Amino acid sequence: MDEKDLIRKAKKGDTLALSKLLQQNYSFLVKYLMKVTLHPQIAEDLTQETMMKCIEKIHLYNGESKFSSWLITIATNLYIDQQRRKKREKNWQEQERALRKMKWQAGNRNEEWADVIDVLARVNEDIRMPIVLKHYYGYSYKEIGEMMGIAEGTVKSRVSNGLKSIRKELSECERE
Repeated sequence: MDEKDLIRKAKKGDTLALSKLLQQNYSFLVKYLMKVTLHPQIAEDLTQETMMKCIEKIHLYNGESKFSSWLITIATNLYIDQQRRKKREKNWQEQERALRKMKWQAGNRNEEWADVIDVLARVNEDIRMPIVLKHYYGYSYKEIGEMMGIAEGTVKSRVSNGLKSIRKELSECERE
């Protein structure tokens, strides 16, 4: 049975045809991912994920490209997503380390804002930045707007809403 027949049957729910199709492409896909990842275990894991995604999405295969090309597209996207997750996780870990260091330093210097650092860290930076510029450095709303490239009214809104959120969170922390 040729590949086109296997694909047609697999799309109709024939699990044996789908199994043969995946078996025929497995080693090809592993070899591709080994070259891309340069890591055998990651390549194996991504191949397994690709096969699972193929099983879920076989009905979406439209035949415009070779089946192996479709699998490579799935595998490539899974790998890119994995790399993005790793990068986000690394950035988050670096931010957490920097925050712990900052809290420790502020605590050792008995700075008044040490207890606010935790709450500020949970606020989106688009809101945190104008709050810090306004209340710690004394810039006007107009100056902050110019620095950030946003309207003065937007700065006022972000500061006001951000402070409400921070006050609410601090009051909840005090109750605990």
